[in-house]
Amino acid sequence: MAKITKEDALLYHESGRPGKIEVMPTKPYRTQTDLSLAYSPGVAFPCLEIQDNPDTVYKYTDKGNLVAVISNGTAVLGLGDIGAMSGKPVMEGKGLLFKIYGGVDVFDIEIDEKDPEKFCEAVERIAPTFGGINLEDIKAPECFYIEERLKKSLDIPVMHDDQHGTAIISAAGLLNALEVAGKKIEDVKIVVSGAGAAAIMCTRLYVSLGARLENILMIDSKGVITSDRERLTEQKKMFATDRRDVHTLEEAMVGADVFLGLSKGNILSQEMIRSMANDPIVFACANPVPEISYEDAMAARPDVLMSTGRSDYPNQINNVIGFPYIFRGALDVNAKAINEEMKIAAVHAIADLAKQPVPDVVNKVYNVNNLSFGRNYFIPKPVDPRLITEVSAAVAKAAMDSGVARKEIKDWDEYKRELRLKMGQETSVTQNLYETAKKHPQRVVFAEGLHPTMIKAAVQAKEEGLCYPILLGNTEMIQKKAQELDLNLDGIEIVNLRHDDQRESRERYAQILADKRCREGYTFEEANDKMFERNYFGMMMVETGDADAFITGVYTKYSNTFKAANEIIGIRPEYKHFATMHILNSKRGTYYIADTLVNSEPTKDCIKDIARLTANTVRFFNDEPRMAMITYSNFGVDKGGTPKMISDAVRELQEEYPTLKIDGEMSVDMALNHELRDEKYPFLRLKGEHVNTMVFPCLSAANSAYKLIQAFSPETEVIGPLQMGLNKPIHFTDFNSSVRDIVNITAVAVIDAYVMKLKK
Repeated sequence: MAKITKEDALLYHESGRPGKIEVMPTKPYRTQTDLSLAYSPGVAFPCLEIQDNPDTVYKYTDKGNLVAVISNGTAVLGLGDIGAMSGKPVMEGKGLLFKIYGGVDVFDIEIDEKDPEKFCEAVERIAPTFGGINLEDIKAPECFYIEERLKKSLDIPVMHDDQHGTAIISAAGLLNALEVAGKKIEDVKIVVSGAGAAAIMCTRLYVSLGARLENILMIDSKGVITSDRERLTEQKKMFATDRRDVHTLEEAMVGADVFLGLSKGNILSQEMIRSMANDPIVFACANPVPEISYEDAMAARPDVLMSTGRSDYPNQINNVIGFPYIFRGALDVNAKAINEEMKIAAVHAIADLAKQPVPDVVNKVYNVNNLSFGRNYFIPKPVDPRLITEVSAAVAKAAMDSGVARKEIKDWDEYKRELRLKMGQETSVTQNLYETAKKHPQRVVFAEGLHPTMIKAAVQAKEEGLCYPILLGNTEMIQKKAQELDLNLDGIEIVNLRHDDQRESRERYAQILADKRCREGYTFEEANDKMFERNYFGMMMVETGDADAFITGVYTKYSNTFKAANEIIGIRPEYKHFATMHILNSKRGTYYIADTLVNSEPTKDCIKDIARLTANTVRFFNDEPRMAMITYSNFGVDKGGTPKMISDAVRELQEEYPTLKIDGEMSVDMALNHELRDEKYPFLRLKGEHVNTMVFPCLSAANSAYKLIQAFSPETEVIGPLQMGLNKPIHFTDFNSSVRDIVNITAVAVIDAYVMKLKK
């Protein structure tokens, strides 16, 4: 983990716009009508509706997606009582995490009040603004009283994350660690170092999950908490032991199965770890220095199952795994509270997620290939995109089942889809692709069958029901690689094109290719040699109907791929060229960009083909092409070179296709600013239209354009390259394509193949 300096941290917070969060409008506001609807006089109507029916506040305002992060600054991180205003950077940071992980809006509120009664009164007065209250960094024991009172007095979810967040994540980790160790929660001996808010709530939750009070020893700064100690708080009394034979941490650790540390660094020795039972579970959560370092614990006991609060070691106990999704689920059913049932549902959802195959995006972030359930992975990673669907849905369902939900979710698949859309994990375009492909799965050949990304994509496409995958490559090597990656190849066909059992197929394919290209110099012998190459063999499978679609390009040169496609598949008879397109799903909408891969210096006729192919492909996605032909100048400003070529192509296309919404030549900014475009050039066929399709004058421009957008706007989803113009579904990937990229292209290829079958 990179070392964080004071200078870097201060610069991060002050540079640009100070702080970490802002408020953004969600409705149009540019016209007088917009403003009249947003404020006076239009705003009066929702006000009156809410007065008549208070629950409609969730319908007409952001209350249902708005959480207050509230603190008095009395227990800020490891800094202690630094005051309300000094804690504001932390509360802003919490707001940022709510937004990026859960899509939840936040106002951070710092209340300069240490008296619990007055603090609660202040929160109660402002509560109507919010759909939920996240209490933060309030010291014990006041935090217990404050949370309990607010839970009783308010009809919205209230949770002190310092208490419950760590409890929920560590409980999920404990359940899974016990499963790995082969132990039962009701049997294990648990030592808890620390007796603050987090330690108390963690231990309470463990008891709710089955741990026995008589098996728990809790230790504070004075030693083991015993029932004969005077002046114990109500919270500590619950965990006071009747045993008189243990007084210190060292004595408590002998024979213990589980250690939970929420105290201070370096208090746990290697000797204490060695004194524990077999397969000891150690959760050393003190930050930034744990009770014992990961290295020392592993050196003391190689069989230890270890968690810390740090991201640079396995099994991080990080509250961000829980709170954004717990509130997300609670808000989505307009819950009146976050109750025990909802917290336990979150525990099980998090625990279950760690047992599922890990998405490629998670492996990439942590620079590993095969995270799988076991000693080094029994808690999901904070970046796992499935947390929002699995945890939020579990919490929402528990809220409904326990009777605290005002709103009902009836279609859980649709709810999870909406969450993915909300977080930008998926767009409506992608969702439609997948749904269509699932209805008509086809046989898809994956060329580079030994490449880890290609294998993962094939497995994922099969698991999602998109296709029947066929991997090309050495069978034994593919199976070995799949085993290393912990991938299940059941239902996936492997074809070793170079094996003797494929000799008949190679020769049959070679003869077909030789006959097809005999007047272009091809002999059977030359064609047969080509059949030992993945692209030629795989494309011949599609050409002959032995497969329906073909995916290639992870480590194949494009020029070689294009040559094979031309020779085997050929270009559709109504065109003289083929091309590629990328789809960009951004916050501004969906855009189609061509040609991003094939034609480096297109002629006028080639540009016309690209435009026609692009228009047809946009329609393929049930969208209407509104097409701008892009150059560096606008409408005759430059009368030679590329602008002249584009202008001539546009004129001919408009004459040949009078209903096609196409115009140019124009610059990108003019294409995207329809108001300025209409004002300056009122004669355009695109008047009043928002351009969604752009054809660039050369490969360099188109390729650079989509990659620039991708680099500067990482939230924009990019699908492609999509092949346009070949006789069969042959689609290309890139060397840096992710698993999701390839699966997206696979969905397109499946639909492409199905549509072609319908046309026959």
